[in-house]
Amino acid sequence: MHKLKTVICGVALSLGLSGASSAASFQESMTRCLTKNANTRDAAMVMLQCTANGGKLAGCSVVSDSAPGKGFDKAALCVAEAMSMGEKTGDVKIPMRFPGGA
Repeated sequence: MHKLKTVICGVALSLGLSGASSAASFQESMTRCLTKNANTRDAAMVMLQCTANGGKLAGCSVVSDSAPGKGFDKAALCVAEAMSMGEKTGDVKIPMRFPGGA
C-alpha cells in the first residue's frame, strides 16, 4: 500500500496539484477508482488522450492499456475526472502507472 501511495503522490505532484488538500483529494480519488475497477495487486500502465480546459480534463479516451480486460482503463478514466490541470489547455496525453502489489 505504501508503494501505491508513493506513486499516487508522485503523479499528483507531477501534474502540478497545489496544496495538501488537493493532493489528499486526488489520492483518495485514485484509491477509490482503482479499488472499484481493478485489482490493486496487479500492475498496469494506461495512456489517456484528453482535452484540458478550465482546469479539468474532458473527452478522455484510452490510447493504450498494458493489461486489457482487467479494469485499469476504467480506473484511469475515473481518476482523470478528479485531476486538476491548472492553466493547461488543449489536447494532452496522461500516462498512469498502477504499480500493483497493494
